[in-house]
Amino acid sequence: MRFPEDVPTLTDGVVTLRAHTVADIQPLYDVCQDPEMQRWTTIPLPYEYQRAEQYVTELIPAGWVKGNSWAWAIDYDGRYAGTIDLLPEDRIVGEVGFSVAPWARGNGVGTRAVKLVVRHCFDEGFQRVTWRAYVGNWGSRRVAWNSGFRNLVTVLGSGVARGVRKDEWVASIARDDELEPQGRWWKVPVIETDRVRLRPLRGTDAKRVAEACSDKRTQKWLAGLPNPYQLEDAEGFIEGRLELLASGEAVSWAIADPETDELLGNVSVFDLKNRIDKTMAEVGYWAHPEARGRGVMSAAVRCAIRHAFTPVEDGGLGRRRLVLFAAEGNAASQRVAEVNGFTRTGRQRAASPGRDGEFRDLHCFDLLATDEWPGKSPETS
Repeated sequence: MRFPEDVPTLTDGVVTLRAHTVADIQPLYDVCQDPEMQRWTTIPLPYEYQRAEQYVTELIPAGWVKGNSWAWAIDYDGRYAGTIDLLPEDRIVGEVGFSVAPWARGNGVGTRAVKLVVRHCFDEGFQRVTWRAYVGNWGSRRVAWNSGFRNLVTVLGSGVARGVRKDEWVASIARDDELEPQGRWWKVPVIETDRVRLRPLRGTDAKRVAEACSDKRTQKWLAGLPNPYQLEDAEGFIEGRLELLASGEAVSWAIADPETDELLGNVSVFDLKNRIDKTMAEVGYWAHPEARGRGVMSAAVRCAIRHAFTPVEDGGLGRRRLVLFAAEGNAASQRVAEVNGFTRTGRQRAASPGRDGEFRDLHCFDLLATDEWPGKSPETS
């Protein structure tokens, strides 16, 4: 193998993968100054210009010549936009890795590059390609999902970054698999009304989440919450909503004040992968103490209902039926269900565990897309 003469050029007409040249040293060095690049990779820190120079002029050519690492420069919009490499372990299984310049992110560059490399590997006789990333690297996981990688698992402590053990996500794709997403990765749309704004949860919401979930009333009706509820619990809750989106399980919104954007509560549509009925979902919610008694939750649930019943092709969740449960004595929660058109369908006896050890009855409600409910539009009928 000769470098650069024997490096195959791969292109889909938008993204081109080619051999690196000395002209890539400066832009590669610039990419390696990006905080996200430094956070999620094992590049040396501080990353000096000489390291970029050595990588482009020595390490990359040596990898091609020895056959133990194939690295391409990613060209997009006429510029160097990152690097993608493949470790051809045994010419049967390879591992792909990539970095995309900040200016090029969000344009599908990573996905296009990965698909080009995966197709090339399969043309070369490989049977499988794997991908791995540290847990929390949602950008990399999204690229892998978009490229058709599947059977994702979390391997605890399998990665090492600068001497620190980290959990890793690992997924793979086989030569006969389609290079297309498997399952749903839901989005959280921003929904605005005069009374509330529904938006994605953010890390800066953690303090307000902790306040809400430490509240006596919240703790009473949500007995599964940690007690005491700490700031780190709130941070874990927010991060966990991202996993539920990526796995297709649920969509959760921060309920925010439309003027201040301050968090007032949370509403979720979950159980979206119900094994028995994939057209149904459950609605759940909790409020910050400052939001109670103002009609905030009823307005937020109304927005969530509309999104849940909106067809998938129109950006919604495409549900046919929603269910909601409220414990005996939780009159406020039952009222939210009733004012939004839910029908009381029954009662599960002693089904709701309390923090005091008592089991209360659980009131059951449901709502069909064909029912009449406040705010219903013809599109959701």
